[in-house]
Amino acid sequence: MTGSDKRVPAIHPPLKSRPLAASAIIIGGLALLLISLIASISVGAADISFGEVWQAIFQFNADSTQHLIIQQLRLPRAIAGALVGAAFAVAGAIMQGVTRNPLSDPGILGINAGAGFMLALCFAFLPQLPFHYVILFSFLGAAIGTGLVYGISALAKGGVTPVRIVLAGSAVSALLLALSEGIAITYHIGQDLAFWFAGGVAGTKWLQVDIMAPWIIVALLGAFFISPWITLLSMGEDVATGLGLRTGLVKLAAFVLVLVLAGAAVATVGAIGFIGLIIPHVVRYLVGVDYRWIIPTSAVLGGLLVVLADIGARMVNPPFETPIGSIIALIGVPFFLYLARKKGRD
Repeated sequence: MTGSDKRVPAIHPPLKSRPLAASAIIIGGLALLLISLIASISVGAADISFGEVWQAIFQFNADSTQHLIIQQLRLPRAIAGALVGAAFAVAGAIMQGVTRNPLSDPGILGINAGAGFMLALCFAFLPQLPFHYVILFSFLGAAIGTGLVYGISALAKGGVTPVRIVLAGSAVSALLLALSEGIAITYHIGQDLAFWFAGGVAGTKWLQVDIMAPWIIVALLGAFFISPWITLLSMGEDVATGLGLRTGLVKLAAFVLVLVLAGAAVATVGAIGFIGLIIPHVVRYLVGVDYRWIIPTSAVLGGLLVVLADIGARMVNPPFETPIGSIIALIGVPFFLYLARKKGRD
């Protein structure tokens, strides 16, 4: 073989990225999200026209009952839905990229259950605790849930595998949920916890939005900042190490970001599952495997999904509301079974 015939093997597979498609989806998704937010503010037990929504936001009249409903109830609810949807979706995308586990999701891997367990402890023993401390306990619970899942998976012969993580996550989630329900029954806080178990943005106030929004926004920016490194990790740890990436530091940063995103979201709206499972898979199918595009696209589509689910929750059985968690589970459970079946065949 001559020198001209020699081929240098690639050190990693070429990235399949669709930046034009990603840009179009982000722009279109933001436009749809804005329309959905306006619709979310308009729809409810008292239907309000779009014109009235515009006036309530830009020409607020404190003497108008509809303006008060929009400003104090509908607007924080809609904003919270968009933020927590983005948080859950990006948390799932980070987990799937770092662990290379297509079944990773904050709800499946015990993160949501851990946060919910700490919320149960707060309601039982610290009922007057301010929300900005509650959210810190939620972060701690998310870390405990994650530690238990990965600790149990690592103890099994053969080490951590995607299937073992899912099985351990299911077991840990069931345990923490049972403990939370036991605390609720013992200390008579079942009614307080029912909202968080079901998941929903109803009753979200500006105080909660003001506290959780900075956490989520900073974590989303952090996720975008480390997105090139997550792309490298998604190719395999050996490839990332060979390219000079400090994988341990990146994993730690990703872990902290996931805890902040999931913990803040659960503390505000409860343990809504499957958002972090569905959205990243759909996004990767649309925009490719470059996390510089996956992260922002997941944030936009995640927020859009929750806002639309909230609108649907109010329209299923008016004037009563169906929990958002139930609406999203109707999509998420079949999707999870499809992925599990596909992973089993692979």
